[in-house]
Amino acid sequence: MVAVAVETPHRLVLRDAPPAEPGPGEIRMRVARAGICGSDLHILHGSNPFAVYPRIIGHEFAGTVEALGAGVSALAVGDKVVADPVVSCGRCHPCRIGRPNVCANLQVFGVHRDGGFRSALLLPAANAVKLPAAMPLSVAAMAEPFAVAANVLERTGCGADDSVLVYGAGTVGLTVLQVARLHGARVIVADIDEKRLARAQALGATRVIHSAKESVAAAVAGETDGLGPTVVIDGAGVPALLAEALDVVAPAGRIGLLGFSPEPSPLVQQRIVGKELTLVGSRLNRRLIPQVVEWLDAGRLDASAMITQTFSAHEAPAAFDLIETTPGAVVKVQLAFDA
Repeated sequence: MVAVAVETPHRLVLRDAPPAEPGPGEIRMRVARAGICGSDLHILHGSNPFAVYPRIIGHEFAGTVEALGAGVSALAVGDKVVADPVVSCGRCHPCRIGRPNVCANLQVFGVHRDGGFRSALLLPAANAVKLPAAMPLSVAAMAEPFAVAANVLERTGCGADDSVLVYGAGTVGLTVLQVARLHGARVIVADIDEKRLARAQALGATRVIHSAKESVAAAVAGETDGLGPTVVIDGAGVPALLAEALDVVAPAGRIGLLGFSPEPSPLVQQRIVGKELTLVGSRLNRRLIPQVVEWLDAGRLDASAMITQTFSAHEAPAAFDLIETTPGAVVKVQLAFDA
């Protein structure tokens, strides 16, 4: 039973992780596929402020139910499931108003507690979302990143009348692109990597902008009858982009932030007030994985096109090395724990 752990910053190790018996309200999940996220790299490099070491990482994972704890009746052994990694208390103010993703006592698998980069683990049954029997587990493991995109677009109120500018054509940007298109929006994607922009175009971007060669502000100035895009999503997490977003977004527009850089961002209050802008942060997802599973099952999202490489779990160091050394060649790299 293999597990992929960060013992200390910059030290990724493989170790044995024997499965335990599930307690009341828990299941034991046999992991099949797990996706490597940018936040896993942050934990590896010691730049995630929420992680405590040593830590088995991984929060995008899907598999099958292997055993049931007492009181679990909604699932059966053999069911396919995907994990919602957000564990909330249900009692605090954010939980009471339907925002469990920012629970005052938040626990996230792979960050605050050991995660899904292991052959099997115990999971609260409430955090196991049952899958259609025919859904490939590689596709199901993409539900969490799509739920992150769904969350920020829900926060910004994205709809069919919107023109959306997405900064970044990595995994975050491409999931935002797909969910925004699902809502009927026009979507423009900006990045400095030609391969990533080509993927965005293939996934349906209305327009792509190579921001090292072309001014983003000039390229989007004609949106919404010359007012600019009505929604801007920062999927790159670069502080300087916020200043540009304030300039290019239309009056009454909305800006959604997905990055969590500790560096300060320049903010001009006059721009925010003058345009009466809405600026929102978005973290994780608030119980949106069941909705995403429905979209995936209906073929309304293309998860397979984003899975560029799959490594055996025993090859995890090579997978991380590929992501770090050749970022333009990857979108989503998955680890196979059933190989």
